[in-house]
Amino acid sequence: MWQQKLRENFRDLTQLLDYLEIENRTPFTNTSFPLNLPRRLAEKIEKNNLHDPLLRQFLPLTEEHKTLPGFTLDPVSDCTFQKTPTLLQKYKSRALLITTGACPMHCRYCFRQNYDYQKAEWEEELAHIQNDPTLIEIILSGGDPLSLSDRRLKELFEKLENIPHLQIVRFHTRFPIGIPERITPEFIDLIQNTRLQTIFIVHTNHPKELDPDVLASLKILPCPVLTQSVLLKGVNDNLSILKELFLKLISNGIIPYYLHQLDRVQGAGHFEVPKEHGLKLIQALRENLPGYAVPRYVQELPGEKSKTAVNQRLK
Repeated sequence: MWQQKLRENFRDLTQLLDYLEIENRTPFTNTSFPLNLPRRLAEKIEKNNLHDPLLRQFLPLTEEHKTLPGFTLDPVSDCTFQKTPTLLQKYKSRALLITTGACPMHCRYCFRQNYDYQKAEWEEELAHIQNDPTLIEIILSGGDPLSLSDRRLKELFEKLENIPHLQIVRFHTRFPIGIPERITPEFIDLIQNTRLQTIFIVHTNHPKELDPDVLASLKILPCPVLTQSVLLKGVNDNLSILKELFLKLISNGIIPYYLHQLDRVQGAGHFEVPKEHGLKLIQALRENLPGYAVPRYVQELPGEKSKTAVNQRLK
């Protein structure tokens, strides 16, 4: 069922603009990073509203052609941390496996949109993991790891389970936001019947993304569910939106984990929010929500030993 939903994605800009009844089409353009939007998300975009927060996240704007200082093709230096073609290790005790280049949606600010994806066979990656006893956690990323079939994921889990020092597998995904049908009984069974502790981290930026079906798909997961969000200009850079987002998450048993400062990928400069404004938002969220509902405000600085907290003192 979820594969059929995936095939219904909008991939043609003109067709999507027609569907959204967009009259002024001058702000939009085709780029080398192709449009890819699940129909569920397109249905939530207000017709003929160029300021809709979902439209801004997923439709390519002419602003993407601007070249700005400090914005690069590889803003988090993924290429310098490759242990094998699809295994990255930036921090101690954990490594990230690029399981696939496929994704159910293309976010216009994606920091990995220029990544040189290799075919995922995993033999070399699994051998490296087997030979490094300091690794206790493997992060499944991409692309989106839920683009893989349940059969393929089961094969991968079985191989990871045979590595004795591994304890945790973490999913980084956005799939349920656009196609909640991806959380299948077979996937639930996989998580329930593994010795590895599974952690599920879903990417969500705006409360409009969280309809009852999406929340229901996340609530049935038999493992801890957390979220990460990106602070985006014109999408969620105000207190009311972030408050609504994090309150909706925590009210459904989902823990807000990270609020990311934008990774400065080329073409995404129009999304950047000044850190000073982000700090004010976090301070206001702490004053309005329980502490467990407020995510850590972080940025990724290549070469640092962990995510870096954005915590400069406000004057």
